[in-house]
Parts: sequence; structure tokens; C-alpha cells
Amino acid sequence: MKSMLDRVMFDSHMHTPLCRHAHGEPEEYAARALEQGLRGIIFTCHSPMPEGFWPQVRMSEAEFDGYVAMVDRCRDAFAGELDVRLGLESDYFPGYEGWIEKLHQRAKFHHCLGSVHWQGPEYAEKFNPQDESAFRKVYWENLAASAETGLFDTLAHPDLIKNYRSSTWSFEECQDDLAAALDRIALTGVAMELNTSGLNKKYPEMNPGPQMLRMMCQRNIPVVIGSDSHSARRVGESFAIALELLRDAGYATVSVFEERKRNEIPISAALADLAVPQETFNRPCATLTR
Repeated sequence: MKSMLDRVMFDSHMHTPLCRHAHGEPEEYAARALEQGLRGIIFTCHSPMPEGFWPQVRMSEAEFDGYVAMVDRCRDAFAGELDVRLGLESDYFPGYEGWIEKLHQRAKFHHCLGSVHWQGPEYAEKFNPQDESAFRKVYWENLAASAETGLFDTLAHPDLIKNYRSSTWSFEECQDDLAAALDRIALTGVAMELNTSGLNKKYPEMNPGPQMLRMMCQRNIPVVIGSDSHSARRVGESFAIALELLRDAGYATVSVFEERKRNEIPISAALADLAVPQETFNRPCATLTR
């Protein structure tokens, strides 16, 4: 396998057990990243929110320092083999911008993801999912607004709304609203994520799908790739497919963040990283099963 310095590709979205719906220690995720030929990984566990805001899916505020320490421990354990970075996935919800701004100042993050989670009870209460058309329309409005806050480096799984009543999802019906949102996002310079975990969701397609990727490319919106791993076996999952989708959409590069600054990687170099035997590094924690 290539040395760390000769590899280029990162998985920029993954979780820890602190989010209450992920499994495995960070070191297991790191070991899997080595198997996959990655240069590095960025942990982006679900951020704390004010007390009572959808607590079942995130760390508490009291656990925040423990999260930072957990990632530091992993980084030290894999020094010289894998570049392990600290990030965060924070919810965008109107009215909570001040909370997120202060939270992002509490640690030296490399990558801050912004997510519009339509599944959350607070979101549903505020925006009424019974009106399908209006619910989808307001999702695109919130996605654009999240970019315009300046709080986030990348917008995570940006067409997640297609999993809401997925049997009635129609890209064509939302295309005008999406185009308007992408026009606003493009003006901010914020990146968007190609999230491979969408293949495992109700609407089995990466987030976003090929049509939206082409629209993003037409507007020169940068793209980051993340697995959204909630278990170690999914680190780097379907990345070669994702890179080919980006290339088909017109992209020549993929992005990764370091100290919240975006760097570009040629897709050809990223694909070369992944074309390696899927072998372990003889670490006990690297014995993983699919």
C-alpha cells in the first residue's frame, strides 16, 4: 500500500457512538480507512443542540469535550499512517444560528457540515409534513438559507428530502425550487456533499443523485465525498462509484477540508488511491466483517 503522504483521498463524514445510533470506536473506523486506501478521515459526529432538541440522535453538551478527546486519541494512535481530523455535523434550524456559531468556536475543527434534517420532530412541528409540496419546497429554502449563514463548510446529504414519502418523490416536480436554491448556494462558495450512504436509504440513490450533481457542476459548486458511516465497515463505501458519478456530471476534482479551508484533489488521483488490494494493516481493530 502507498504511504500516507502518497495517498490523497479522504472520507469527510462519519460518526461515533456519542450520537446514540452509531457503533464502533474511532480506531475501528480508522483501520477500515486504511483498508480502503484512504489518506485520511474526518469525524463529524452530530453536534449538541440546546437542551431538549431531538436529543435521541446526538451527543449532549456535557459530552462535547469527550468527543474532541476521542478523536484526538484516534489521531495519535494512527499518526504517520492516517490523517485523522476533527469535524462536526451541526443541524441548521431557523433561530439556532447563534448557538451553532458559538459551538463551532469551541474546538479547532477542520470541517463543519450543515444538515437540514427534515425527520426531526422540531422540524416537522414547525413546517407541517402533511402538505407534501409545501414541505419539500421549504426544505430547499432552508438548504439555501443554511449556506447563507456562513456557519458551514459543506451542506451534508443535500437532497435528503427525497426520502420523505419516497414513493411520491419526483425530481422534475422540484427542479425549479432546487435550481433557485442552488443559485443561492453557488453565490456563497459553500461546498456540497456527495453522500454515499443514500444507497442504503428508502430512496436508494446517493445524496444527491446524478441530475442534481449536474446542476451543481453547472454552477461550479464544489463537492466533498462522505460515507456518513455509522459503523466502521461503511467507511469509504462506494467511493469509486461516487467519483465516477462526479466525473460523469462534469467534475474534474473533489474537495477536502483542512482547518476549514477547502483543497481540491484530482478525481483521477483519488481513483488511483482506491485501486488497491483491500488488505488490513495487521491491527487487532482492523478485523472487520461486512
